[in-house]
Amino acid sequence: MAIHTGRGFAAINYPIGMNLGGDPSQALVHSNPDGKFTVALSAIDLGQGMKSVTRQIAAETLGVPLADVYVDTADSDTGPHDMGSFASRGTHRMGNAVIQASLEARSVMLEAAAEELEVDPGDLVTDGQGNIHVRGAPSRSITTMAASQAAQFKQGRTIAGRGIFLVPLSEVDPETGEMSPVTTFAHAAMLVEVEVDDETGEVAVTDMQSAYEVGRALNPGMVEQQLRGGAWMGMSHAAWETTEPYYPQRDHGPVDFNDYLMPGPGDLAPHHISVLERPAEDGPFGGKGPGEMCANPVLPAVVNAIYDAVGVRLYELPVTPEKVLRGLQANGGAKPRQMISGMAG
Repeated sequence: MAIHTGRGFAAINYPIGMNLGGDPSQALVHSNPDGKFTVALSAIDLGQGMKSVTRQIAAETLGVPLADVYVDTADSDTGPHDMGSFASRGTHRMGNAVIQASLEARSVMLEAAAEELEVDPGDLVTDGQGNIHVRGAPSRSITTMAASQAAQFKQGRTIAGRGIFLVPLSEVDPETGEMSPVTTFAHAAMLVEVEVDDETGEVAVTDMQSAYEVGRALNPGMVEQQLRGGAWMGMSHAAWETTEPYYPQRDHGPVDFNDYLMPGPGDLAPHHISVLERPAEDGPFGGKGPGEMCANPVLPAVVNAIYDAVGVRLYELPVTPEKVLRGLQANGGAKPRQMISGMAG
């Protein structure tokens, strides 16, 4: 019996969204009489933080405090159209739509404030604290609440905005027909260390080091948590989660999460993360969103690390002890891949 250590590397690029019919997302923004704003979407927050980041985007664009913005995802009957929460498209597509809707609502808000202050709307600025004032003259100001109330009860204005984002249609190569379904990609690289027991076939992930290029991290804390959660899911998919050998027969198989096999807190490996920012030209404030990408590099990195440790190349997931043992038997035992030095010439 021996414990073998190995290191595996994987690098990926991940497309953001798609281009079916322009992959549209729509948003509506309106002010309430108390000066607070509601953002109406049909995109759903699955736990990835979309409501939080679109709230940030709206507040930044409107020039109001974050606390003055509420995001209502409602449903597809009452909200504006959205293609869906998939393909890692939420931040990019919906963020752009929210910016457009917020810009339109902000324009009406400044017009209402300008009428009350008797100035030109172009002379007004917001301070992000709930106030609108004349540029260069902070004492001449009005609160966003007062401007909203004046608009609705005095001026007869509707402080509201509509926004839609469409991906430009791809150019088509006349000779090959080649097209690009997306406008931007996110990127990641991961290094995983494992321990493989050649007697039991058990694999333990002991360390993960990763670098993710996410455009611009609009909420750094949420980005890091998503990357950590995604790595856990990737590790679980690589070495734990399966219904085999019971599928499609479920006799004696897991039927709920009390029986379903997945790693617990004690199984998680230390994860060292580097977030690289390269703002996307067409992203909201440069953002792309990590999305599904954060789970993807773990799987090939784990498989490569096992190959490095014992010389077994696996082609089916998850990498169960049985599969590792069968690979060891076929190879005639563990055959670690040794680094060959002095070969460069």
